[in-house]
Amino acid sequence: MGGGHGAISFLKVVANNFDILAGPVVSLAYPLYASVRAIETKSPVDDQQWLTYWILYSMITLFELTFAKLIEWIPIWSYAKLIITCWLVIPYFNGAAYVYEQYVRPLFNKKMVNVWYVPRKKDFFSKPDDLLTAAEQYIQENGSGAFEKLIHRADRETRSPNDNHTGYSYYDEGGRY
Repeated sequence: MGGGHGAISFLKVVANNFDILAGPVVSLAYPLYASVRAIETKSPVDDQQWLTYWILYSMITLFELTFAKLIEWIPIWSYAKLIITCWLVIPYFNGAAYVYEQYVRPLFNKKMVNVWYVPRKKDFFSKPDDLLTAAEQYIQENGSGAFEKLIHRADRETRSPNDNHTGYSYYDEGGRY
């Protein structure tokens, strides 16, 4: 008889602290396991899923650290965070990819030239195909039209004043470049 009462008490404690117990499993343990598995596969799709998750998890953590005093006053925050994290983590919902594509990627791609494409290697033995890899990555993410515009813009900016095929000059009225 006493064993049943102990089990019920244990279940009440688990139910009352579900967010505290499930949070680390859902937000850290499973994503850590899935990330290691993704690294070990040859598919870039799962790598992208878990890199995206960790970006969003970092943003949530930064939000919590920044607004900790405010969050203390929101009694359902831990449950809301658990639900959001489940939505981001569970592959069926694909929430991490959705948030990244709809909100994060446009924020970082707006009128920004991505300097991360070309590795900044200073050593003598750097690979000669780094620039080609960077160009392929840029085309894959932004399209060949965007790449062509980038090339034409760079061509116009580096053209000498005597090589003026476009009909306009890069010099101002004072003769300055």
